[in-house]
Amino acid sequence: MTALNVQIFIPCFVDQLYPDTAFNMIKVLERTGCRVTYNNSQTCCGQPAFNAGFWDEAKPVCSKFINDFRGGDYIVAPSASCVGFVRNYYGKLFENSSLHHEVADIGKRIFEFSEFLVQVLKVENIGAILNGKATYHDSCAGLRECKIKKEPRQLLSHVKGLELAEMNDVETCCGFGGTFAVKFEAISIAMGEQKVENALATGAEYLISTDHSCLMHLEGYINHKGYNLKTLHLADVLASGY
Repeated sequence: MTALNVQIFIPCFVDQLYPDTAFNMIKVLERTGCRVTYNNSQTCCGQPAFNAGFWDEAKPVCSKFINDFRGGDYIVAPSASCVGFVRNYYGKLFENSSLHHEVADIGKRIFEFSEFLVQVLKVENIGAILNGKATYHDSCAGLRECKIKKEPRQLLSHVKGLELAEMNDVETCCGFGGTFAVKFEAISIAMGEQKVENALATGAEYLISTDHSCLMHLEGYINHKGYNLKTLHLADVLASGY
């Protein structure tokens, strides 16, 4: 395992609602030998405002992100959604601007947690232990914006005691989609229902993903129905058992 300098970016909802996942990601990265740093001045990547159509309001937030993560270190985040936004939309937002080259550079240095472990560190077995049966949900951002498919599954396949079963329509959206869940509530709930029912049909005890945004949405439906299915972020799984 190669020791690398890594700056971590913690998305807003992870910071506010799921801080344990952030600490678990650090735990795993340090286990691989990485030197992890956290910039206390970091805020949002700007995605919520951008996706809502407020590009002018998003721009200063995105500029701050670029300033906060200047340098040559890798940037790792427990969210394919935020990583996909920085990689794929900063270039559009800062097209023909003085930040063009910095945007291109940051797009090459930022990675979602699982792809960093597998693609950069070349690590698949963290030594995690979790007994039970699980199924994995491909987030839209992970699958379509970051092109992540095999990486989480490779990591989960090495978790001792964990049996992984694929659900039907695994690549179908869970229905969250940020403000989509608010604007189109009925459709969003129906899509969440389909995803949860497909997960339950595998006999899984755990529903795992790279994105807490999806898991938060699905957990709401699971709790409402009283189902015996626990949602877990990949970082929480990989940090278990040691």
